[in-house]
Amino acid sequence: MRKQLLSVIALGAVISFTACKNNDLKPKEAMKSAFDTANFTTVKWVDSMKDFGTIKNGEKIQLEFKCINSGNKPLIITSARPGCGCTIADYTHSPIAPGQQGAVTASFNSKNFSGTVHKSIIVNTNTKNGTEHILYFSGNITGGPSNDKVMVPHKEVREEKRN
Repeated sequence: MRKQLLSVIALGAVISFTACKNNDLKPKEAMKSAFDTANFTTVKWVDSMKDFGTIKNGEKIQLEFKCINSGNKPLIITSARPGCGCTIADYTHSPIAPGQQGAVTASFNSKNFSGTVHKSIIVNTNTKNGTEHILYFSGNITGGPSNDKVMVPHKEVREEKRN
Protein backbone atom coordinates (compact mmCIF):
# COMPACT_ATOMS: atom_id res chain seq x y z
CA MET A 1 0.00 0.00 0.00
CA ARG A 2 2.77 2.41 0.94
CA LYS A 3 4.62 1.65 -2.32
CA GLN A 4 1.48 2.42 -4.32
CA LEU A 5 0.98 5.70 -2.47
CA LEU A 6 4.56 6.77 -3.21
CA SER A 7 4.09 5.85 -6.87
CA VAL A 8 0.92 7.95 -7.09
CA ILE A 9 2.66 10.91 -5.42
CA ALA A 10 5.65 10.63 -7.78
CA LEU A 11 3.36 10.40 -10.82
CA GLY A 12 1.40 13.42 -9.58
CA ALA A 13 4.58 15.41 -9.17
CA VAL A 14 5.70 14.57 -12.71
CA ILE A 15 2.30 15.50 -14.15
CA SER A 16 2.22 18.76 -12.16
CA PHE A 17 5.72 19.66 -13.28
CA THR A 18 5.04 19.05 -16.95
CA ALA A 19 1.60 20.68 -16.87
CA CYS A 20 3.01 23.83 -15.27
CA LYS A 21 6.08 24.17 -17.44
CA ASN A 22 6.66 27.53 -19.06
CA ASN A 23 5.53 27.56 -22.71
CA ASP A 24 8.29 30.08 -23.50
CA LEU A 25 11.01 27.46 -23.09
CA LYS A 26 12.91 26.56 -26.23
CA PRO A 27 12.59 23.07 -27.68
CA LYS A 28 15.16 20.58 -26.41
CA GLU A 29 16.88 20.57 -29.78
CA ALA A 30 17.49 24.33 -29.66
CA MET A 31 18.90 24.11 -26.15
CA LYS A 32 21.22 21.26 -27.17
CA SER A 33 22.52 23.23 -30.14
CA ALA A 34 23.08 26.27 -27.91
CA PHE A 35 25.88 24.37 -26.17
CA ASP A 36 27.33 22.66 -29.26
CA THR A 37 30.26 24.74 -30.54
CA ALA A 38 29.58 23.49 -34.09
CA ASN A 39 26.34 25.51 -33.93
CA PHE A 40 27.87 28.70 -32.57
CA THR A 41 27.17 31.94 -34.42
CA THR A 42 28.02 35.61 -33.88
CA VAL A 43 25.99 38.46 -32.42
CA LYS A 44 26.16 42.20 -32.88
CA TRP A 45 24.60 44.27 -30.11
CA VAL A 46 22.87 47.32 -31.56
CA ASP A 47 22.95 48.93 -28.13
CA SER A 48 24.70 47.40 -25.14
CA MET A 49 24.67 50.59 -23.05
CA LYS A 50 21.70 52.83 -22.29
CA ASP A 51 21.19 55.99 -20.27
CA PHE A 52 17.60 56.34 -19.09
CA GLY A 53 18.08 59.99 -18.10
CA THR A 54 16.48 61.34 -14.93
CA ILE A 55 13.47 59.77 -13.25
CA LYS A 56 11.74 60.19 -9.88
CA ASN A 57 12.25 57.72 -7.05
CA GLY A 58 9.69 54.92 -7.28
CA GLU A 59 9.23 55.10 -11.05
CA LYS A 60 9.47 51.89 -13.03
CA ILE A 61 11.04 51.96 -16.46
CA GLN A 62 11.55 49.45 -19.23
CA LEU A 63 14.57 49.37 -21.52
CA GLU A 64 15.16 47.25 -24.62
CA PHE A 65 18.58 46.12 -25.84
CA LYS A 66 18.54 44.92 -29.46
CA CYS A 67 20.87 42.42 -31.06
CA ILE A 68 21.34 41.06 -34.58
CA ASN A 69 22.39 37.53 -35.46
CA SER A 70 25.44 38.40 -37.57
CA GLY A 71 26.39 34.74 -38.15
CA ASN A 72 25.04 31.92 -40.28
CA LYS A 73 23.50 29.66 -37.58
CA PRO A 74 20.48 30.37 -35.34
CA LEU A 75 21.30 32.65 -32.39
CA ILE A 76 20.01 31.31 -29.08
CA ILE A 77 19.84 33.44 -25.95
CA THR A 78 19.97 30.94 -23.10
CA SER A 79 19.64 33.36 -20.17
CA ALA A 80 19.52 37.00 -19.09
CA ARG A 81 20.41 37.60 -15.44
CA PRO A 82 20.10 41.05 -13.86
CA GLY A 83 22.81 42.18 -11.48
CA CYS A 84 20.35 42.91 -8.66
CA GLY A 85 16.78 42.37 -7.48
CA CYS A 86 15.60 45.81 -8.62
CA THR A 87 15.70 44.66 -12.25
CA ILE A 88 13.74 41.96 -14.06
CA ALA A 89 15.16 40.74 -17.36
CA ASP A 90 13.45 38.98 -20.24
CA TYR A 91 14.68 38.02 -23.71
CA THR A 92 13.75 36.58 -27.08
CA HIS A 93 13.17 32.92 -26.23
CA SER A 94 12.97 31.46 -29.73
CA PRO A 95 16.06 30.97 -31.92
CA ILE A 96 16.92 34.11 -33.91
CA ALA A 97 17.58 33.39 -37.60
CA PRO A 98 20.72 34.73 -39.31
CA GLY A 99 20.27 38.43 -40.13
CA GLN A 100 17.27 38.75 -37.83
CA GLN A 101 16.90 40.79 -34.66
CA GLY A 102 16.25 39.77 -31.06
CA ALA A 103 16.05 41.68 -27.80
CA VAL A 104 16.68 41.67 -24.08
CA THR A 105 14.37 43.81 -21.97
CA ALA A 106 15.06 45.23 -18.55
CA SER A 107 12.32 46.36 -16.18
CA PHE A 108 13.88 48.54 -13.47
CA ASN A 109 12.19 49.66 -10.24
CA SER A 110 13.83 52.82 -8.86
CA LYS A 111 12.20 52.55 -5.42
CA ASN A 112 14.75 53.22 -2.62
CA PHE A 113 17.36 54.62 -5.01
CA SER A 114 18.73 58.13 -5.23
CA GLY A 115 21.42 59.77 -7.33
CA THR A 116 23.27 58.10 -10.17
CA VAL A 117 22.77 54.35 -10.60
CA HIS A 118 24.66 51.87 -12.78
CA LYS A 119 23.04 48.47 -13.45
CA SER A 120 23.90 45.44 -15.58
CA ILE A 121 22.40 42.32 -17.14
CA ILE A 122 24.50 39.26 -18.01
CA VAL A 123 23.28 37.58 -21.20
CA ASN A 124 24.40 34.10 -22.28
CA THR A 125 24.29 33.07 -25.93
CA ASN A 126 25.65 30.47 -28.35
CA THR A 127 28.23 32.80 -29.84
CA LYS A 128 31.82 32.46 -31.05
CA ASN A 129 32.62 36.02 -30.03
CA GLY A 130 32.06 35.17 -26.36
CA THR A 131 29.11 33.37 -24.80
CA GLU A 132 28.64 35.96 -22.05
CA HIS A 133 27.65 39.53 -22.87
CA ILE A 134 27.09 42.30 -20.35
CA LEU A 135 24.49 44.98 -21.01
CA TYR A 136 24.64 48.19 -18.97
CA PHE A 137 22.17 50.90 -18.12
CA SER A 138 22.43 53.96 -15.95
CA GLY A 139 20.62 57.13 -15.03
CA ASN A 140 19.81 59.58 -12.30
CA ILE A 141 17.07 59.19 -9.70
CA THR A 142 15.67 62.19 -7.84
CA GLY A 143 13.60 62.44 -4.67
CA GLY A 144 14.81 59.22 -3.08
CA PRO A 145 16.45 58.47 0.24
CA SER A 146 19.74 60.20 0.86
CA ASN A 147 22.90 58.25 0.22
CA ASP A 148 24.69 60.28 2.91
CA LYS A 149 25.30 58.53 6.21
CA VAL A 150 25.05 60.58 9.37
CA MET A 151 28.09 60.05 11.56
CA VAL A 152 27.74 60.73 15.29
CA PRO A 153 31.00 61.15 17.19
CA HIS A 154 31.54 58.39 19.75
CA LYS A 155 31.85 60.87 22.64
CA GLU A 156 28.37 62.38 22.04
CA VAL A 157 26.77 58.94 22.04
CA ARG A 158 28.21 58.19 25.51
CA GLU A 159 26.97 61.50 26.92
CA GLU A 160 23.41 60.86 25.66
CA LYS A 161 23.33 57.45 27.32
CA ARG A 162 24.24 58.95 30.70
CA ASN A 163 21.32 61.43 30.69
